[in-house]
Amino acid sequence: MKVTFEPSYLHGTVKAPPSKSMAHRMLICGGLATDGESVIHGISTSDDVTATLACLTSMGVKASKNGDIVVMRGADVRTAKPKTFLDCHESGSTLRFFIPLCLLSGEKISLTGTKKLLSRPLGVYETICAEQKLYYKQTEDFVEVCGKLHAGEYRIPGNISSQFISGLLFALPLCDGNSTLNIIPPIESRSYLNLTIEALALFGVDIQWLDDKTLFIKGGQTYHAHEATVEGDYSNAAFFEALKLFGNEVNVTGLLETSSQGDKAYIKFFEMLSKGTPTIHIGDCPDLGPILMAVAAAKNGAVFTGTKRLKIKESDRGTVMAEELAKFGVSVTVHEDSIVVYPMRFHKPTEILCGHNDHRIVMSLATLLTITGGTIDGAEAVKKSFPEYFDMIQALGAKLTIE
Repeated sequence: MKVTFEPSYLHGTVKAPPSKSMAHRMLICGGLATDGESVIHGISTSDDVTATLACLTSMGVKASKNGDIVVMRGADVRTAKPKTFLDCHESGSTLRFFIPLCLLSGEKISLTGTKKLLSRPLGVYETICAEQKLYYKQTEDFVEVCGKLHAGEYRIPGNISSQFISGLLFALPLCDGNSTLNIIPPIESRSYLNLTIEALALFGVDIQWLDDKTLFIKGGQTYHAHEATVEGDYSNAAFFEALKLFGNEVNVTGLLETSSQGDKAYIKFFEMLSKGTPTIHIGDCPDLGPILMAVAAAKNGAVFTGTKRLKIKESDRGTVMAEELAKFGVSVTVHEDSIVVYPMRFHKPTEILCGHNDHRIVMSLATLLTITGGTIDGAEAVKKSFPEYFDMIQALGAKLTIE
């Protein structure tokens, strides 16, 4: 899908979409609650969240969706015998959250997804399976596991995706014994761990920080059915808030001021980018990387540190943003764990932009095209997290045509 923009003045109010991160977590918690019906409000039609809901159904959860409300009756995953692959599509959260859950039944369970997804690192789980003598097999087409996850003491690197730790936090409370997770510093994306702990608490599961790097998980716990509402998403709200930096009058509602979402940091970072050429560490909020690079390109440049994990997202986000920003006349240097966006003369792109099959790349580039005009190809990637994006930005006054 190609989307062509004309330079536009945008104004109006937009409600932040529901948080994809919390939607995954609440659906899983509701799917593990077997003592009644859970009702989850604010469930989008994004591809990633749909994948999680489908995997829960494959594990025996009964769920129905009406608009943005999901009513579900959970299943005991410790006795699950899925008849088909759990299809995670392109959702890293889904794959990493479900592998430990699949290791509760003792049954051989296979998970599949796109080749890009299955090329993303899963070594943490492979190591755990080897240490506990559990079956683990990974190919370019699927991951297959078998065996029962043991309670006990775990040591997990903190400089990897927090999704591995969250996956264990979902599963270990259902094991018979107590467990501790010792996270080896530095701990990146701690905010996502706190989101997981908050979601678990809503459904009656208690996780405790013993100190700043150790989590205690009591075994033999039970998930309890609950009615909950997914809070607004700061990571996707950032694409609308960025429009305000370029003279547009856009008001974003629906965000929880007390939220634990790490991507709330864009409020501070946007101010820094507007005032000068800052150095910004994004190790705790890597999903903000593309939009921060886009704003830096149109403003005063910036140095971003803690960028190593941008390489293993839906695309190599630092490298592809550098490639696309060059079309606007902006030079970017990508290092191992830092990125420099040089202050340059920013202009309309000289050729069609590419979305690189990455939703955050598409929306970051679209933000710039509202200023300069131009065309982006592969824009359908927004379906992964925010299928309503183009409708919403058009309602604010963006002049665009879709092919």
